[in-house]
Amino acid sequence: MGRIVTLDQNMINMIAAGEVIERPASVVKELMENSIDAGATKITVSLEDGGRRLITVNDNGYGIESEDLAHAFDPHTTSKIKTSKDLQGISTLGFRGEALASIASVAQIRAVSRTKDSSQANFIEIDCGNKGSVGPCSADYGTTIHVRDIFYKLPARRKFLKTANTELGHVTEYFTRIALANCGLDMTLQHNGRELYRLIGEQSSHRRIAELFSSEISENLIETESEEKNLHIFALLGKPSASRTNNKFQYVFLNGRYIRDKFISHAIKEAYRSSLEPNRFPVVFLFIRMPYEDYDVNVHPTKIEVRFYNANLIHSQILGCLREKLLGTNLETQAKIPQIAASYHGEQKDTSAEVDRSRKIADAMEEFFKKHKPIQTQQQFVQPSRKYPDALKFGAGRITKDRAGPLPQRQFLQVHDSFIVTEADDGFVIIDQHALHERLIYENLHRRIRKSKLESQKLLIPESFQLTDASADALKTNAELIEKLGIDLVPFGPRSYAIQAFPSLLAKVTPLDFVQDLLDLLAEKGASLDADGLLDEVLNMAACKAAIKAGQKLNDSEIEQLLADRETADFASRCPHGRPTMIKFSMAELQKQFKRT
Repeated sequence: MGRIVTLDQNMINMIAAGEVIERPASVVKELMENSIDAGATKITVSLEDGGRRLITVNDNGYGIESEDLAHAFDPHTTSKIKTSKDLQGISTLGFRGEALASIASVAQIRAVSRTKDSSQANFIEIDCGNKGSVGPCSADYGTTIHVRDIFYKLPARRKFLKTANTELGHVTEYFTRIALANCGLDMTLQHNGRELYRLIGEQSSHRRIAELFSSEISENLIETESEEKNLHIFALLGKPSASRTNNKFQYVFLNGRYIRDKFISHAIKEAYRSSLEPNRFPVVFLFIRMPYEDYDVNVHPTKIEVRFYNANLIHSQILGCLREKLLGTNLETQAKIPQIAASYHGEQKDTSAEVDRSRKIADAMEEFFKKHKPIQTQQQFVQPSRKYPDALKFGAGRITKDRAGPLPQRQFLQVHDSFIVTEADDGFVIIDQHALHERLIYENLHRRIRKSKLESQKLLIPESFQLTDASADALKTNAELIEKLGIDLVPFGPRSYAIQAFPSLLAKVTPLDFVQDLLDLLAEKGASLDADGLLDEVLNMAACKAAIKAGQKLNDSEIEQLLADRETADFASRCPHGRPTMIKFSMAELQKQFKRT
């Protein structure tokens, strides 16, 4: 007798369910997507025990005819596609005809549905593939599906389910994704009789995000939109100060479908390049609309991945849209001062005495600043020469002698030779002098190196150094980049090189230390980064080394020049490493702290 046998259909469905139905959250996702495809405007999801005991999804969609109700749970039955041509432009969330059959093969199902032109509803019950007959019942328009005791006949699968709270967390994540993509729908999520979310239809994206996450996240989003080459992009971009330690808060939707895509993830990362610290991830909600025939969604059982026919176009369009908006937005970090508690638990405080004390402190500080008034200046400040308009400004090269109009009347002081405090229109700003100067140099280096290689000057006494095997390989591989930086290295004996010329813009940097660090950087990261990424890392390092340092005393003219250069920089709020260059304190916040409001 042969060893190969044909599996029965229910066994086939159970195996298929392993690809589609991983846990209760998978059931919720598939059923909610069916509701949306059915034209529902209202969806309610109810769970018991994290969905392990019961999942109920109710909608007000157009319902299922009685003759279709039994077939709807058969494998590979669908109303959404009919021929192979339909696969070339899928506009629905579901289409494979796997979901209902897979769910019915691993749980107890009761489905009730009524179409709008029918006088009665119909139901069907299925127990792990054993299907009953369709019968009449009473119900409102739409469809309700109850899924009870998932995997109860598959103990090997059921034992992998986690606690109710863990499974509820996964359900909430899927609910959130679908809710974000469909702000026009009325949606409710309940657990053990308690309402977790009640989202009203026709909400704005900002409002829905506030309800699903927090008002703090919603208020720190920047809106941008573009449409070009049949690609419509709408994005809500989190400010760098709202970044996270992982990419959990990056949501990408393609024609209403939540997706994950490496090209889009890379575009988001590049858009925030130099505005976020390493290992930080931005908060992004990205909504993409494009023709259905320009991508293939039929590449993954859960349809979470797609294949773009022109992935490079998608990448460049998203990167350009997001990057342009971020560069054109003031991303100053707003100070968040902890609130002073008026009382402590179990302890009564005299509120009027506290207010009086705070006012006395405020008056004392006001008197102090009157006696120790910061420097106030109307001196002229240095501007780039008209003859050499691209000359690098203060701190990274020669200061030109041309002077222009007076600096607007400001007050500033340097604190501990590291920070500069200056007035703003509605408060004051604390500036990290190193971080700000680093950004200014970085921008200038980028601007110049895009035009041609950096200007260099010959060293009076060439500096020699020896190469390790790794640095020798890095030198050979990146010879073109090193030349573009304006660094001239020539052989100086066995395994030795000499620095003959060095970039003029880095005149304050020690050539030997810089070149050795440069080769170490190229050896470490050269193989893992593309050309643009590697150049960015090198310019980051160059700007950091050339910038003024914390603890360096600056005179009035140098501070004036630094403040003036800040006003003309493209992206002065963040250093090249993504750290804030300044923190702003508003008068309203200060008055609140001193109980003046």
